[in-house]
Parts: sequence; C-alpha cells; structure tokens
Amino acid sequence: MPTYIAPVKDTKFVLEQVLQLDRYANIPGFQNASPDVVDAVLTEGGRFVAEVLFPLNHVGDREGCIRHADGSVTTPTGFKEAYRQFVEGGWPTLGMPEEFGGQGMPHVLSTAFEEYLISSNMAFAMYGGLALGAVSAILAKGSQEQKDKYLPRMISGEWGGTMNLTEPHCGTDLGLIRTRAVPNADGSYAITGTKIFISAGEHDLTDNIIHLVLAKTPDAPESSKGISLFIVPKVLVNDDGSLGERNAVACGSIEEKMGIHGNATCVMNYDGAKGWLVGEENKGLTAMFIMMNAARLAVGLQGLSLGEVALQNAVLYARERRQGRALTGPAEPEEKADPLFVHPDVRRMLMEGKALTEGLRALCLWGALQVDLSHKAPTEEERRAADDLISLLTPVIKGYGTDKGYEIATNAQQIFGGHGYIVETGLEQYVRDARISMIYEGANGVQAMDLVGRKLPMNGGRAIQHFFKIIAEEVAAAKQDERLAGFAAALEKANGQLQAATMWLMQNAMQNPNHAGAGAYHYMHILGIVSVGLMWLRMASAAVRMLDAGEGDAKFLEAKLVTARFFAERIMPDAGALRRKIEGGADALMALDPEMFAVG
Repeated sequence: MPTYIAPVKDTKFVLEQVLQLDRYANIPGFQNASPDVVDAVLTEGGRFVAEVLFPLNHVGDREGCIRHADGSVTTPTGFKEAYRQFVEGGWPTLGMPEEFGGQGMPHVLSTAFEEYLISSNMAFAMYGGLALGAVSAILAKGSQEQKDKYLPRMISGEWGGTMNLTEPHCGTDLGLIRTRAVPNADGSYAITGTKIFISAGEHDLTDNIIHLVLAKTPDAPESSKGISLFIVPKVLVNDDGSLGERNAVACGSIEEKMGIHGNATCVMNYDGAKGWLVGEENKGLTAMFIMMNAARLAVGLQGLSLGEVALQNAVLYARERRQGRALTGPAEPEEKADPLFVHPDVRRMLMEGKALTEGLRALCLWGALQVDLSHKAPTEEERRAADDLISLLTPVIKGYGTDKGYEIATNAQQIFGGHGYIVETGLEQYVRDARISMIYEGANGVQAMDLVGRKLPMNGGRAIQHFFKIIAEEVAAAKQDERLAGFAAALEKANGQLQAATMWLMQNAMQNPNHAGAGAYHYMHILGIVSVGLMWLRMASAAVRMLDAGEGDAKFLEAKLVTARFFAERIMPDAGALRRKIEGGADALMALDPEMFAVG
C-alpha cells in the first residue's frame, strides 16, 4: 500500500526563505501568520491528513459513492466521520475572513495546507474545496443579506457548496446553456434545467448544500451575455437561519468515472427550484469567473499534489527494489542486484519529478501570495501588479501544473514496472485521479487559449512585460554570484525563447488567428518552464544565502542547488523546441479536410 508524508520542510523553506513571508507582516492577515503559527499549521495539518484522510483514499476509490432511490447519496466508509473531524479542527476556515467566522490567515498559508489535503485524499478534498470556491463568488458579488445568511455556515464547513455550469449539450461554450430562471412574485426565481459533472453535487457530509447555478432569465440574450448566477440551496433557509423545506433540486445520477471515485460527480435536476440572483442580471459570468479562477488555481495545485504523493512512493520503491546492475559496475556487490536508483533512466524520471514538484510548489505558493497582495497590498500600484501577475499565471499554474503532475504520476507508475499497474500499490489510482485535472475547470487547451487570447494582450501586454522585467532583474543580480551564474544564464536563454515566441505570436496571430490556436498550448508550456525556472533561481539563491550564513540543513540546501542545475540542463532547453513549434504556424496543422482522417 502507498504512503504519504506532508513535505513540511520544503514548504517552510519556500514560505520563509523564498517568499520571505515576514516581509508582509504589515499586511492584514499576515500578522496572524507568525513563524510559530505557520509551523503549527503545517505540522499539525500534515499529521491530520496523513493519519485521518490518507487511509481513506484507497477506500474511497474502491467503494465510490452510492445514490439511493430517493436521490440521496452516501459517501464512502469513513468519509463522514473524517469530515466531522476536519470541521471540528477548523481546517476549512484557515484563509477565510474573520467577519464570517474564518481565521483570517493569508491565502498563501491555506494553499500550503490545501496541497497536503489533496495529496492525502483528492476526492475528499474536493467536497470542502467546492464549498470555498462558492464562498469566493458570494463574497465578491453577493448582497450583504446573502453573505450573512450563507457564508458563516459554508465557511465553517457546516454547509457544502457547488458550482453548476455544464449541461449535457454544452461544456466550455456556456452561451449554449438552457437552464431557465423565471421570476417569482416574492423576488426569487424558479430554476429549471439539468446540470452535469457537478462535483460534490449531493452527499451526506453536510446538512445543506448551497448550489451556485448559471441560468438565463426569460428575456436574456441567447449568447453568454445573457447568463445570470443564482444561489439555489438544497434545503431552503428560513429567515432565522434554520433549515426549512427541501428545495426542488435532486441528484438524478452519479457519473461512473475513471478516477476520483470518492467524490460524488452528479447529474443535477432543477425542477422549479427556488433560487436567488447573485449580483446583476445577465452578469453571471463575471461572478462565476471569480469562482472559476479560484478553482483553476486549486486544480493546478491538484497536479502538484498528486505528483508529489506519486513521486514519494516511487522514491521509496526505487530504494528498495533490486533489478540488474549499475552500468559502471555493481554498486552493492554483496547483493544479488542493485537498487533501481543506480539506473540513469530511473534517475531521470525521479529527478524530473523532484525538479517539477518542488518548482511547482514554489510557483503555486508564489501565485497564492499574489492573490493575497492583489487584495491587501498597501498601495494601488502593488495591488495592480499582483493582480496582473496572477491573472497571467492562472492558466499556466492550471495547465502546465496539471500536465506535469499527470506526467510525474505516470513516470512514478513506470518506475514500479508491472507493480505500478496493480491496484494495491496505489500508483494506478494516482494516475487515474490526476487525469481529470487536465480537463475540468477549463480543459488545458482552453487554458492555453485564454493565456494567448486574453491574458497576453490584456492592458496592452502590461502583465507579460512586468514578468519579463522581473526575470531580467533577478537574472542580472544572480549573475554576480559565480555559483548562480550558470543557472541564471540558462534562465535568461529560456526567457529569450519566451520573448521570441511572444513576438512571433504578436506579429502572426492577427493575420491568421489559427496561428494563435496552433501555438497556444506550446506557449503555455514555455511560460510554465520559465515560471518554474524563476522559482528555481529564487530557491537556489536562498540556498546559497543560507549556506553562506551557516543556517539550515546543509544537505537539503545542497540538494536544492543540484536540482536547480538539473532543471537548467535537462528541462529549460525544451523552451527552444517549443518556440520552434510555435513558429511552425498553423498551415500544415489545418490543411487536411476532416474526411482525410477517416480510415479506409
């Protein structure tokens, strides 16, 4: 059976030495995150997920969720009790506003804990994650009455939450939705329609579930400009906060899925259910994208989290499993065979996993810090800069992060050989669970198009120019230290490839939009490589600084420098090949008639 240990040491290194959270002590919420508090949250959070949630991961995968004849759903054995402990421990409230019962901690700290939560049991983590995503939309666009009525119990974990977008005939193209919202005399709306792929749509963990539903009012435009957002509780809430009648919303079925079996992915039927408008009519997409962007960052974290737990188990297996001899001669002559660790190709997969998981962890946490700063930084200029950065990087964290997380999981399975294909080792579950992260909350191809089509030209390219400036300044500073100069030069070269690709798209995509579509996915990956490369420059710089000061674990810090070198030598060169693919354009890609793909 697999094992999991929360990477507390690495997380603390990023938070304390790379991001240097103590620099933000003057920002609301950060004063609560003293080093002692951060250590306690990470240590106790890591213990909780390893002891309580991780043992249920395999159980949830084997049992799945059960829908009963009355439409109710039972979660896997142990989930309900674990959820009770999760709520009693206050874990859902970490980064939530104190006004509604949260702890008011920085988002970057709650993100660190969320990684551990997902690694231990992704299906379980999704129940609370969807609720907090709904909270973000209500916080931003809900009325004060709606906030007071729903947020305290959603934030505490007493009530769940969902987001209802997709319908049987439309996924990404939300302008095609058919769910209708007809005004009632009391100011509410009657919501009628069917939504599919609704994670945590029905379950037995909470007494109520607050659904956020996209629908169109009777006179709304048929395009995406006619979409409104509604709060539709599973159980209606009385004026005094008590629960009233059951609403006319029900789980029609549970999807039979490739992975995340422990989470109930539901078909939801709304039959005149009572709902209340969130924000303005026909402005629902604005509100929903607040939730979607939060969800996309969380899904990027899923890529890291599943890559991390898969890699941990591959490392243990490679230490213990003996197969063949080292190419340079027996490493352990007294044994009949050497450990897998001696083989360069096994090392390749393990080093790629180490370089990417540690780099993505730093990127996810830096991104979470930008979320904090975009809301709470002391000046408008700082808030704008942080918002620019996280807007630019959200599709990268989601798209590149989940592509690489899945790749790490499949490589970990490969290291196990045939045993990786067997259920009891747990690796095949990580591969299956990781695969959905590349699809939902906007498939990765859509993320790439969002990056190239919206985020690059946004505000005249202000965000990408700011990113280039950060790279240039930090590369120049690092070149002053001969221990960092080689890595800095490699990052500078990769960033040059990114700049060249950016320029090519600017010059060619206008004349033929298919050039943008053909190159967007590769562009997302170049930006992913350079973004993670920036994180490795920062981690290497921190390691050098600590070694010079005689601080920290020398072996841990030296490993950071070796891994940074590996990333520079073995991963950053991919940026050049990706740039050349982009410059290949769309002509050959789009040339064949669809009939030419048919067999025979």
